[in-house]
Amino acid sequence: MKIDQAEAFKPARARGRPLSFDRDKALEQAMHVFWQRGYEAASIAELTSAMGITAPSLYTAFGDKERLFLAAIERYANGPAAGFPLALEEEPTAYAAIRRLLLEAAEEHTRDCHPRGCMIAMAATNCTEASAHIQAALAKRREAGMTGIRCRIECGISRDELPAATDAAALANFYATVYRGMALQATDGATRETLIGVAEAAMRAWPGEVPKNN
Repeated sequence: MKIDQAEAFKPARARGRPLSFDRDKALEQAMHVFWQRGYEAASIAELTSAMGITAPSLYTAFGDKERLFLAAIERYANGPAAGFPLALEEEPTAYAAIRRLLLEAAEEHTRDCHPRGCMIAMAATNCTEASAHIQAALAKRREAGMTGIRCRIECGISRDELPAATDAAALANFYATVYRGMALQATDGATRETLIGVAEAAMRAWPGEVPKNN
């Protein structure tokens, strides 16, 4: 049964005694398990072991495995992946925004404090048809990310930062593909320096004149 994502991120209704563990810390550990193992491969036993709780406590706090996964994805989006929208919003030019996005990805995807790569890009790979709605939820998030890149590029075109004939959708797809490829390379062991090289090479494909001081 498909679950409304907005509802999934709400804590499960408490039953009986208050929770005897730190829900946020438990969710952080669950996020790491899903990030490392993927949605289907992560077992309830692995999750509860990492979270330091029992299966009944998991169900009381989060509802079920699917709701736990969606809550973990939300935590990832607001934690390790929070820099993605900030890069697009804070930089003065589209070029600077995309470059920062890729360079920060090179840093974030290779940190030692969490699994490598991008959880949103990797967590639902190799899922069966039974988890199609999980894959769809992640695909929706990825599509939102590419839309953000496209909108930033369109803004750059309107400000004459790029040639008027620039295909914003195609350029956004290119940089989104680079971003996902970097995430995959990170899971295969690519170093931060290697991914920075990929990012800089991708930016050399930028159409038109590169802004100064970038």
